[in-house]
Amino acid sequence: MHATAEETVQARLILSAHRSARLRVTLTYRTDDPLAVRMAFPGEFSLDEPAGPAGPEADDIVWVFARRLLAGGLELPSGVGDVHVRPGPGRSALVELRAPEGTALVRFDATDLRHFLWRSRLLVPEGEEHLHLDADRALAQLLG
Repeated sequence: MHATAEETVQARLILSAHRSARLRVTLTYRTDDPLAVRMAFPGEFSLDEPAGPAGPEADDIVWVFARRLLAGGLELPSGVGDVHVRPGPGRSALVELRAPEGTALVRFDATDLRHFLWRSRLLVPEGEEHLHLDADRALAQLLG
């Protein structure tokens, strides 16, 4: 049996130095994928309304990356490649997502991310991820 920690939090998509848009982002951690976290962003949004309903939707854009990257980025700039996390001004954290279509910078309340990570660690403590890995399933997924 696999368990899941899921939270929907408010974030800000940084559009420029003076403009941002509110987003509802769904954070998910699953014990069947113990090394990763998921951030689901709304596929479409309006600059006038908070984007995205509560909970993940079919047209959401989902980024999957290491739980360790998210945790480390709350303290020091972290990440190589498509996902970077770093402390932001005040009590915020910045998540930078890079894709061929462009780069998105999203500001979160660091307290929300810490609470989500705390809930994930209740399911799988840090350093015990290997106890939840299913090597046969992972190999089958890789081989199709």
